[in-house]
Amino acid sequence: MTGKSGSVDVAILMGSKSDLETMRPAAKALQGLGLTVAVRVLSAHRTPEEAAAFVRESTANGVKVFICGAGGAAHLAGAVAAHTTRPVIGVPIAAGTLGGFDSLLSTVMMPPGMPVATVAVGGAENAGLLAAQIIAGSDPALAKRVEAERAGRRRKVLQSDEEVRAEFEKSSDSKSSDSKSGGG
Repeated sequence: MTGKSGSVDVAILMGSKSDLETMRPAAKALQGLGLTVAVRVLSAHRTPEEAAAFVRESTANGVKVFICGAGGAAHLAGAVAAHTTRPVIGVPIAAGTLGGFDSLLSTVMMPPGMPVATVAVGGAENAGLLAAQIIAGSDPALAKRVEAERAGRRRKVLQSDEEVRAEFEKSSDSKSSDSKSGGG
């Protein structure tokens, strides 16, 4: 998805189409905050020239943040970081026998000068929110939307707290009245 003028705020890349369901929450979070995204399948190993060209072109066209999801060797985020000075966020994908631990280590262990922010294994939603927060540093309207999104999450937790407390207060009240009446 791109904006009205064709500009894209965040580029989301994944090494394989099988990573799409893991990466989809990043796009949803960004779009929910009014940001435009481009979503691509480009591999650091199988399509290195195309990946590099996309990153250079996207950087020239104003992409503000890149989010990269990859499993196994998980070199995509580092490969993207090699071709841009824009922030890159890595999302390790759970694949293989190590459940994503190998991807996490590959994503987080960048050499000096090639920083990649890294979220939890499968943490694409947080990657999207982090990208929005990065962009919000220079966009006051987006900053307000990010704050409102965070406030909405707070309200949901407080509502859940109220419901749980009410359930257990009711349970405690009935036990207390049973013991006072000698029942039990």
